[in-house]
Amino acid sequence: MTEALTDTKAQPFIQIRNLNKTFAGRSGRGVAANATPQTVEVLKDINLDINQGDIFGIVGFSGAGKSTLLRCLNRLEEPDSGEIRIGDSVITSLSHNELLAFRRKLGMIFQQFNLLDSRTVARNVDFSLSVARKSKAARAARVTEILDLVGLSDRRDFYPGQLSGGQKQRVGIARALANEPIVLLSDEATSALDPQIALSVLDLLIDINAKLGLTIILVTHQLEVIKYACRHVAVLENGRIVEKGTTQDVLTNPQSDTMKVFVKVNNSMTSDTWREGEGI
Repeated sequence: MTEALTDTKAQPFIQIRNLNKTFAGRSGRGVAANATPQTVEVLKDINLDINQGDIFGIVGFSGAGKSTLLRCLNRLEEPDSGEIRIGDSVITSLSHNELLAFRRKLGMIFQQFNLLDSRTVARNVDFSLSVARKSKAARAARVTEILDLVGLSDRRDFYPGQLSGGQKQRVGIARALANEPIVLLSDEATSALDPQIALSVLDLLIDINAKLGLTIILVTHQLEVIKYACRHVAVLENGRIVEKGTTQDVLTNPQSDTMKVFVKVNNSMTSDTWREGEGI
């Protein structure tokens, strides 16, 4: 577990207040055409503080609302109500053009990498810089700098099809870092990787956090990711935050049903009673 870099008494860098999000439900067979549309409450009165420079985990079962919460932070999903503040900016009050500009400060990495197969590693990283209309010289210098940071300098002219899964995710991280974001959002970024490769990607994120002081938010359903990388964690259950605190406190004294299940399964899988061949 890494040590905190920030003063916990300082005003939180990210503040989420009374956040709610619903999705329209689908009409089922036999539902009248003029019936009132059903809605599904995905996020319910979310309140959360995240300190600058923290590595913060959001964990829960599938369908708990984790990815929706993450996407509300950059308004890829529009909240129904509530407020999100990052630094001095109230994200939920930004105009369309202001939001487009602010999103460059929010890097995002995905489970499925989302790379452009027709572009080399260097050109994938350069893409977001070109969208931001950086000069050619500035873009070239930044691409070299960021590929060195993620350990891919020797792969700059490779195409995604020539890379391993871990290398592809490193390209995704490099691309997310290209415009020098103030927050890095990670949506299940290691869940498609083998455990050893996932560990190397988490080590990279921890290293980036230490070198750049970058605030990182990790959405995951994997307790090992939380244990290994995160200083603080919030537990989502049916769209509500049911538990939050330091990772150590939440893991050693779980209060929510969700975290109790996570801890029980983790302890069962790692206990000395789990022997080769059992459960197969």
